[in-house]
Amino acid sequence: MRHDILIDGYNVIKNNEPFRSAQKHGLPHTRNLLIRQLISRYRHTPHQVTVVFDGDGAHEQITHEQSVRIIFSRRGETADHVIARLAVQAREQGREVETYSNDLEVRQSVTESGGATRSTHQLTRQLNAPPSDVGRKFEHRQKAIRSYGLYPHLKDWDEEASYRPPRKGKKSRRK
Repeated sequence: MRHDILIDGYNVIKNNEPFRSAQKHGLPHTRNLLIRQLISRYRHTPHQVTVVFDGDGAHEQITHEQSVRIIFSRRGETADHVIARLAVQAREQGREVETYSNDLEVRQSVTESGGATRSTHQLTRQLNAPPSDVGRKFEHRQKAIRSYGLYPHLKDWDEEASYRPPRKGKKSRRK
């Protein structure tokens, strides 16, 4: 089902380490990094993805990069207010809304309009997750390794372990 995904851009950047670290290259670089990751994550989905930033222009600025709509609020209006307005409009048109922000005011206004809220950490986890087919292949490979008894030095292999071959020249401490 198609739904609107609304992202509080600066809130994501401010609250997640990968983006905070990228700020040493400047805020425009960090915004572009977030937008590129959103494009990559949502390019093959039917969802309308909108990332909203605080702006200072006389008018709201709206651009599109591939499948992502980018909005800079007008001077005197916060990104929070734009997100709340977009959530209400989407719900009035019968679309589901999912918002990513840690801002309590944003979360409350979206919830009141009937939308779902998620944390910025949940978004960055999704952005950094492998595609589902890669995850399935990895899990299948792990099961095959266990069932065929490959790598016998890994006796305590579990579902979430990742294989690291022993270093050459050193004996493994596992018994």
